[in-house]
Amino acid sequence: MTSTPPAPAADTRLDTAALVADAVLFEGYVLYPYRASAAKNRMRWQFGVLVPPSWGSDSAEHSAQRTECLMEPRGGASLRVRLRFLHAQRRTVEELGPDGAHHEVESLELPDRVLSAWDEGVEEQVELTVDVGDLAEEGAELPFARPASEEYEAVIGTDGEPVGRLVRRRERIEGVLRLSATELPGPYRVLRLTATVENTSGWRPGEGAAADRAAALPHSLVSAHLILGLTAGSFLSMTDPPEWARAAVAECRNEHTWPVLSGEDGAADVVLSSPIILEDHPQIAPESPGALYDATEIDEILALRTAALTDQEKREARGTDDRAGAVIDLADTLPPEMLDRLHGAVRGLRAITEPAVPPPPEDTPHVPGVAEGTPWWDPGADRSVDPDRDRVLVDGASLGAGSRVLLRPGKRRTDAQDLFLHGRRALVEAVLHDVDGQVHLAVTVDDDPGAELRRVQGRFLYFQPDEVTPLEEA
Repeated sequence: MTSTPPAPAADTRLDTAALVADAVLFEGYVLYPYRASAAKNRMRWQFGVLVPPSWGSDSAEHSAQRTECLMEPRGGASLRVRLRFLHAQRRTVEELGPDGAHHEVESLELPDRVLSAWDEGVEEQVELTVDVGDLAEEGAELPFARPASEEYEAVIGTDGEPVGRLVRRRERIEGVLRLSATELPGPYRVLRLTATVENTSGWRPGEGAAADRAAALPHSLVSAHLILGLTAGSFLSMTDPPEWARAAVAECRNEHTWPVLSGEDGAADVVLSSPIILEDHPQIAPESPGALYDATEIDEILALRTAALTDQEKREARGTDDRAGAVIDLADTLPPEMLDRLHGAVRGLRAITEPAVPPPPEDTPHVPGVAEGTPWWDPGADRSVDPDRDRVLVDGASLGAGSRVLLRPGKRRTDAQDLFLHGRRALVEAVLHDVDGQVHLAVTVDDDPGAELRRVQGRFLYFQPDEVTPLEEA
């Protein structure tokens, strides 16, 4: 059914989650050195971009995202949904000529800033409140649209006279939010919630330059994400569900977004579904002085490097975007004590009164050759293992230090760097046993120019026996 949303009531829980979601909304919005001319800022909007269907079919980007998660609502519960995204608007610069007419220019020099063409992000929000019972019966659908618009802002010179203007053009975008819920069989009342966001804009690409990604962005939902809140009941964690719910969680299908718990004080009544994978209950670091948008660097480095920009670079940044200008002002006015806070933080401290390493029981026999007080987890305390001489049987072959193998990282690997090593030849440097009884092969990759340095430092690459294939010994 199509739902007409009532006027949403204030919900501080969703507002609190939105503070974290803002980091998602503006991630990569403008990158250091915060100038429109910087190469890093020419390819923008990397996360959660829902493009028009006509463009998505011809590109690697998508026109829809799908969220599925499990919830345990109580009787009479309502679901409050907040869809947030950025609407990209094109800002061009026009200079006032001697003839009294405005002419588009690449940049306009002012004493305090350099104005240039730029895509600004306008925050948009769609809200819907629906009874959970209705979701389980017919579902809910909310179409939405944002109209095209054109705005003009005069640019005033130092003498108080206009020297040009900024022209902001916003294209029409259309979309739809769909919600449904299905009750799952079992001893507990659990519902699988499905929420989809789709760009339904009818824009179609033109020919040549008009068919590129830059032409599709003004018709796209940028950094799209959902905040979901139950008025009564709770959601289940998708990353660490209770044992009885693991099978049901595994059957949930999430596409181009990932739901995490985001309630206050560890509560489970709010979910943030983000295009960036987060952990449950993500938080903004209290040491962070403000939005810096470039999460590929730590705040301390960004603040110091931004403060060190030349005056001309700062003028360009201030003219790029109000948010970029705010970063420059923040870096220029950051007090020393704030920088000290950025230098390092300890999240938890506890008093230590007992010895760092518990003494062994009095009846524990001393192992000859092992230093007194060596902790139980130190390999030197266990004479039954020897990384240089131990061997492990793989596919009928005995592998140890000096053996040659072919690397085949398993599906459990999540680090792309490991997957790049698939099919590479390597030399086994040691066979290690961890405290859980697992066996690991320390290896160096053939043709790795840093192999000798790894041996000196003892910093190898590690694979489990089922991730390698023995090679015939030379």
